[in-house]
Amino acid sequence: MTMTPDARAARGTQHSRLLLVVAASSVGTVFEWYDFFIFGSLAAIIGRHFFAGVGEARAYLFALLTFAAGFAVRPLGAIVFGWFGDRTGRKRTFLVTISVMGFATFMVAVLPDQSTIGVVAPYWLVALRMLQGFAIGGEYGGAAIYVAEHTVARRRGFATSWIQSAAGIGLALALIVILIARTVIGETAFEAWGWRVPFAVSLLLLAFSLWIRLKLAESPEFLRIQSEGTLSKAPLAEVFLQWKNLRRVLTVLFAILAGQGVVWYTAQFYSQFFLERVLAVPPATVNALLLVVILASAPLYLFFGWLSDHVGRKPVMLFGLGVAALSFFPGFHLLTEAANPALARANARAPVVVESPPEDCSLQFDLIGTAKFITACDIAKAALSNRGVAYTSRAAPSGTPTVIRIGSRQIAGVDAKYLGKTPQPVELRQFQARLSGALADAGYPTAASPSRIDVPLSLAILFLFLIAATALYGPQAAALVELFPTRIRYTALSVPYHIGVGWFGGFLPATAFAIVAATGNIYAGLWYPVGVSALGFVVTLFFLPETYRNEETR
Repeated sequence: MTMTPDARAARGTQHSRLLLVVAASSVGTVFEWYDFFIFGSLAAIIGRHFFAGVGEARAYLFALLTFAAGFAVRPLGAIVFGWFGDRTGRKRTFLVTISVMGFATFMVAVLPDQSTIGVVAPYWLVALRMLQGFAIGGEYGGAAIYVAEHTVARRRGFATSWIQSAAGIGLALALIVILIARTVIGETAFEAWGWRVPFAVSLLLLAFSLWIRLKLAESPEFLRIQSEGTLSKAPLAEVFLQWKNLRRVLTVLFAILAGQGVVWYTAQFYSQFFLERVLAVPPATVNALLLVVILASAPLYLFFGWLSDHVGRKPVMLFGLGVAALSFFPGFHLLTEAANPALARANARAPVVVESPPEDCSLQFDLIGTAKFITACDIAKAALSNRGVAYTSRAAPSGTPTVIRIGSRQIAGVDAKYLGKTPQPVELRQFQARLSGALADAGYPTAASPSRIDVPLSLAILFLFLIAATALYGPQAAALVELFPTRIRYTALSVPYHIGVGWFGGFLPATAFAIVAATGNIYAGLWYPVGVSALGFVVTLFFLPETYRNEETR
C-alpha cells in the first residue's frame, strides 16, 4: 500500500527519534569501556605515580586493586540508581550517571600524584575509581531500558545491540588515543605526564554525552505507567523480597550474566594479559592485534542482535556460551603455538618440576593486596607463572629446601634462612638470576620474537573468542528488558548485571592467576571461565524463558 506524504513524514520523524535515542544511550557505553581500557592499559604507569616507594611489582598490584575497587561498588550503584530509575524516570537517572562517571574519569587527568601531595594521592585515586564504578552501576541498565522502551518488540534485539557494539567502539577508541598520545608525545614524556592525556580527552566524550542526552524526552513506557499510577512504591522490596521476581533475578545472573562477564573479560582482557604477561608478546604488538579484532568484531553485535529478533534470544546466547566453553582451552593452547612457538617447544622439551614441602606452598589468591607470598615455594611458582612456564608440583619431605628441576638440570629455590617477614632483595635477585639462566639454557625465551608470530592464526583465534562474546552480549539487553516488568525493570536488570560483569568478570584475572600458580599449568586458569560458561549454558537451556515474541514490554 502506498504511503501518504504525512505518513512518510511521521515515519521519518519516528526513525530520526529512534536514532537519537540509540546514539544517546550508546555513548554512555562507549564512555564506560573507554575509561575501563585506558585505566587498565596504563595501570603500571599509574602505579608508579600514585604508589611510589613500594616497589614496581607492588605498585602495579595496588593500581590493579584500585581498578578493582570500582567493580566492587558497581552493584551498590545499581541498587541506588535502579531505585531512582524506577521511581523518578530513566532520563533523569542516566543524566546523573553519565555526569558522575565522566567527572570521576576526567579528574584522574588533573589529580596530583604522590610526588606532589604525598600519601593522600592514592586515597583520592581510590575514591575517584569507586565514584566512577558507583555511577556505572546505574548506566548500563538505564541505557538498555531506554532504547528498548522506545522500540517495538520485533526490532528490539537489533536496536539494543547498538549499545553492546558501543563497548567495542570504546575499547578501540581507547587504544587509538593511547597509541596517538604515545607516538606524538614520546614514550619518556608519556610516562612522565602524557598518560594523563587519554583521561583528559574523556571531557570531550562527557560534553557530547550530556549534549545529546539533554535532547531526549522521557521513556514512553515510563510515562505510561506514571500516568496510570502504577509506579512501584518500593522497587527494591518488589525485586528482592518477592520470590517470583528474585527467582528471575537469580536465573538471569547464573544463566547469562555471570557467563557474559567471564566470556567478555576472557576474550577482551585475559587474552591481552595472557599474550603480554605469559607469552611475553611486545605490548605494541598485542595492542595492534586486539585493535584489529575489536574493530572486525564490532558488526557482530548488530548481527547477533538482529538474529535474535528472528530466531529468539536463547538460541543466540546459548551459541555464545557454547562456543566459549568449547573453544577457550584449545584456543589458548593454539594461541601459544602461534604467538610464542619457542615457549611452546621449550615447555614440551624441558618440563619443569617444583619440589617443595606441601606446607610451604600457598594458594596465591589476593584481592585486597594484603597477602604475602614469601616462602621459597610461593616465590618459585609465581616466578614461573609470570614467565609463562608450565610446571608440575612434587611433594618433598618437611624441612627440605625447595628445588626447581628444568629438564635434567636442578637449581635451588630461595634459601628459607634468609626469609623473615619479607624476602631479602639480594637473595631474590640471586634466585631470579639462577632461574633465568637455567631457563635460557633449556631454550625458554625471555620474550616472543615478533618475526616468529603467526599473525593470521593469532587474529583468527582472538576473533573466535570475540564471536562467543558478541553472540552472548548482542541480544542480552533485549532479553533482560523483556524478562522484567516496567515498574521494577531498572532495579531488577541493573543489580544482577553488575554482579555478573563486575564480580564474576572483574575478578577473573586474580582468580585465574591463583589457579595457574597453584597447579603450574598456564592454562588451568581457564577452568574458571569455562566452568562459569558451562553453568550458564545449562541454566539458560533449562531455566531461562524465551522472550523475543513479547509484543509488549509490560
